[in-house]
Amino acid sequence: MTSAPQATAESKHALRPAPASSQRAQPAAASSRKYRRETSAQARAGWGMLAPAGILMLLFLVVPIVLTFVLAFTDARLISPRPMQFIGLENFERLFGTEVFWASLRNTLIIALVIVPGQSGLALIMALLVNKKFPGLNFFRTVFFLPMVTSMVVVSMLWLFMYQPDGLLNALLAKVGISGPDWLGDPSWALFAIIVMSAWQAAGMHMIIWLSGLQTIPGELYEAAALDGASTWQQFKHVTWPGLRQTRTFILITITIAAFSLFTQINIMTKGGPLDSTSTVVYQAVRTGYDQQQTGYAAAISLVFFVLVLAVNLVQRYLTRDKEARA
Repeated sequence: MTSAPQATAESKHALRPAPASSQRAQPAAASSRKYRRETSAQARAGWGMLAPAGILMLLFLVVPIVLTFVLAFTDARLISPRPMQFIGLENFERLFGTEVFWASLRNTLIIALVIVPGQSGLALIMALLVNKKFPGLNFFRTVFFLPMVTSMVVVSMLWLFMYQPDGLLNALLAKVGISGPDWLGDPSWALFAIIVMSAWQAAGMHMIIWLSGLQTIPGELYEAAALDGASTWQQFKHVTWPGLRQTRTFILITITIAAFSLFTQINIMTKGGPLDSTSTVVYQAVRTGYDQQQTGYAAAISLVFFVLVLAVNLVQRYLTRDKEARA
């Protein structure tokens, strides 16, 4: 049995308060557990909100890309009772041996080489015009942007009627004594007609992008340049153009991708003709995959197109990178 003095001592020891460090550790541990629970709940909520977009990207971006790489090396057809077979590089050998592909590639490069500087330059001029304050400014901004918000199918149909031999364009040329050609029926003019319509239709969107870049340039720079006696051209060269460096990089890349992927205009207006003079790589891939139902061959064309666009964009990004990165 424990003696009374020992029991009294043990009772005093039990009633003695815990050390201050132990008292501080208990709330800190509880706070840490609460923080971990809240962080875990936030992480689950974040993944839950990300899941719909991730699933859509997986289904409509990742899966099609993987299927393209797989089908490019097979003889798959859209509708066929025969099972798909692996044929290696036969699709690519067949592709590089056809004149249609080289004509489509040549047309695609011509479209890009003309539309990229032409459309970006036209859009920049339009942006410079509407960047100044004058009566009716909002009206002109709306007019310039209107073709972009109009369906490409509708725009293509309108220009199809304008390009007819007895259409509006030739009627206007006849007023000044010029006999207009068959714009879409002549191989010498068909591609040019497509380029003009495409550059006009999308210039409004890039005008808005140029305009947003122009409005980020501080007005004090123009005031200082004017005080130094700089002309309008010198202000553009030394103030406006350097201030649009990031904007022009973005515009060049977007216009290049759009020019390489031209399809709707050609499908409605010329069907790749006459004599494949307006056929492009994208149009050839779609026609091969759906009209001719050669899915594997169309996948090979799409794969070549992917490599082509990737190479052009890498070169473009290299040439338009910041000066600091070149040093």
